[in-house]
Amino acid sequence: MKASHKCLLFYHILLFLCRGTNVFFNDNGNLVLPGSYNIPWMAGIQDFRTLSLITIPGTHDSMALYGGPEDKCQALSLRDQLRVGVRFLDLKVFGLFDTLYVMHGVMYQHSTFKEVLDTVRAFLSEFQTEAVLIRVQPESFEKKTVNEMVQSLIGNDQHVWVTSGMPNMGQVRGKIVFLQKSTFTLGIPLIDTNGKGNNKVSDTKGKDNRIIKQLNEATEACGGDNAVLTYTSGTGFGTFWGMFLTPKRVAEQVNPWLNQYLRQFYPNQPRPCFGIIAMDFPGIDLIQTVINLNCEGLIFFIASSRGEVLLGTG
Repeated sequence: MKASHKCLLFYHILLFLCRGTNVFFNDNGNLVLPGSYNIPWMAGIQDFRTLSLITIPGTHDSMALYGGPEDKCQALSLRDQLRVGVRFLDLKVFGLFDTLYVMHGVMYQHSTFKEVLDTVRAFLSEFQTEAVLIRVQPESFEKKTVNEMVQSLIGNDQHVWVTSGMPNMGQVRGKIVFLQKSTFTLGIPLIDTNGKGNNKVSDTKGKDNRIIKQLNEATEACGGDNAVLTYTSGTGFGTFWGMFLTPKRVAEQVNPWLNQYLRQFYPNQPRPCFGIIAMDFPGIDLIQTVINLNCEGLIFFIASSRGEVLLGTG
């Protein structure tokens, strides 16, 4: 059977198993993975593929688990996000004295940046075929000092990618890959498809249309010398019509739509590259949908909402 036919077959099987469920949005912090769940999905990516040609699931404000409804963007701990397949982390940090604290606005997220690095390193030590991309957004008044503090934390660690050249998958297995933009200057240059005010949501239909535009931009930029990032997250805070649309409420409506939108590309061979897709409250099946966009040349695993895992090959 041709690879394209195999991909299409397993796609239809997944639809059958998941019919009638909403497994694309998750606000439950208790992760239970099937025993056969494929945690190291990057093992199926060929070594020669550049990082900018891979579609990567990520989280927006990855550590924002604490605070009120306007602050919380995620339900799963960092360890569980990595185990479920997330490979991009979005971190806002505040430097105070010799410590970098992870923040969301003015809310401290019960973690230092060093603790984040320790968790990621432990994961990569266990799953050495994987790579974890990290965007650091300094919130300090002296933003340039954040670069120095991060550099001090990583030292001469050979398992951290801090240069601006675009690597291939083989070069970054088992490594943390930093992405640079604006005042943070370590790592691969990053293109952010979010325009000004794109995170403000008055109605989710308008948000859907903006995401389509952003993903089209991402596809055009894939494969170049920059990493490409699209945020699907949003909040109605600060708007009149969307004042009750918290990040959770936006994700509850956007995530099932995003899953359906991405799956229309499953018959395509090759499928389009969308770069990094950073989401709020993503469910397991949405994360798998993003991963399986890399179907061609990838051994892929589909986890159904009933805990079954199906194996396919691209």
